Amino acid sequence: MKDDRRHPLSDAHSDRQSASQVPDTPQTRAPSYRLAFADEDFLCRPELRPVRLQLELLKPELALDEHEIESTVVLFGGARIPEPSKKDSARTETLAELSRFYDETRKFAKLVTEASDGKKNVIVTGGGPGVMEAGNRGALDAGGRSIGLNIVLPHEQAPNEYVTPELCFNFHYFAIRKMHFLMRANAICVFPGGFGTLDELFESLTLIQTGRMQRVPFLLFGKEFWQKIINWEALSDAGTISAEDLDLFQFVETAEEAVEVLNNWQDYSRRDQIPGR
Repeated sequence: MKDDRRHPLSDAHSDRQSASQVPDTPQTRAPSYRLAFADEDFLCRPELRPVRLQLELLKPELALDEHEIESTVVLFGGARIPEPSKKDSARTETLAELSRFYDETRKFAKLVTEASDGKKNVIVTGGGPGVMEAGNRGALDAGGRSIGLNIVLPHEQAPNEYVTPELCFNFHYFAIRKMHFLMRANAICVFPGGFGTLDELFESLTLIQTGRMQRVPFLLFGKEFWQKIINWEALSDAGTISAEDLDLFQFVETAEEAVEVLNNWQDYSRRDQIPGR
């Protein structure tokens, strides 16, 4: 973020440049001599974890503010769900069948982006492959911007080519990443996925259920999939959730159905309604 305020003190950029040009001596080579904010080894110390948490929260926040992103439509879903044209390479028959949600994600993101002004209801995904790729791809199909919130993982997670480059971020902390997913959320849409998708689904639902987050449209794509892997009614019958908690989300099958639900959702329409298709 550019700071246009004038003051008589040297700025950090200038001092970092000056410090890199000092004579090479045992003293200047010593780690203790490095400027604290330019010392990567120092910033990675365990004691600096609170600072890193703050930096990881602040960097994307400043960038999204600078790009005037006011609200988002969140897409969660599996990294392993293939594009239909590549479903023959799917690891299981079920994954091949679920490949249809790649197209539905792409279509949904395109419809949302076409109705967006580029500031409201901007598509945000985890920025990786599978459903995430489809979401960013759909936004690009519409000529719009989209956000990708990547995270450092030993496999699977690298930015897909469809994320808007200046809105592509990388995270170390899962918790901060999930905060950024939800801080601007106008709607949450969850497609079939694995552990990561389930984690995002239940954390988001819990925040809404407990009143820690304002209620927004919460759409689960693929009723058969979600009812097969989660016995929602059993939770209600057991009393571990209230019967009313089952109303916090809604099943949909297609992109068109999802957009219709969003446009007819009362609280959503008072916020940043997506116009008709």
